[in-house]
Amino acid sequence: MYSQEPEDSRAYTEQFDQAYTRFASMYDLAVKWLPVWRAWISRVIPEIRGHRVLEVSFGTGYLMTKYAAKYSVCGFDYNFALASKAKRNLLQANLDADLQQADVHHIPYQSGCFDTVVNTMAFSGYPDGLKAMREMKRVLKPEGRLVLLDVNYPKDRNTLGMALGRGWAKLGDIIRDMEFLFRQLNLEYTVEEVGGFGSIHLYIATKVA
Repeated sequence: MYSQEPEDSRAYTEQFDQAYTRFASMYDLAVKWLPVWRAWISRVIPEIRGHRVLEVSFGTGYLMTKYAAKYSVCGFDYNFALASKAKRNLLQANLDADLQQADVHHIPYQSGCFDTVVNTMAFSGYPDGLKAMREMKRVLKPEGRLVLLDVNYPKDRNTLGMALGRGWAKLGDIIRDMEFLFRQLNLEYTVEEVGGFGSIHLYIATKVA
């Protein structure tokens, strides 16, 4: 039922990168104006802990504009067009954050320097899930928190939720056994279905000291 990770991770990443470059402006508008999308990703904000926050794959920065005033925020995205739009969005909101273009499989920050890592609707677009999560764990402080929102299959396998999950998979997203990854990396975690007929999952994982 779960997706296979791609054999050619570079080709997979470049395909997604090209798509986001073509549709960056449309993506920005969709995130800002689709109420259901805003409702989903905003679920992570109350789960942020501590002062230093890293947002991984921030897209056009909509979510960051909703919490950056309260924290010391860093972030990166692989796509240059999205990162550029995010910088403009933060500037227009008169907010400050350290934004970079980078790859989640090689996070450009020192180990153990963030209280919370935020990742929304992006993990299923990474070709190597274990490596990506290992990197996010690495930059967390002991007892730091990974707050991750993404698509998956509903626990009760209801028809609509399963159809949405399969739809994401057909678009190229990698649907994984996320709980298996958390266990592999010795992360304590909770999971909650927060939308999409159970297909949108909110994971809160803690780095064991």
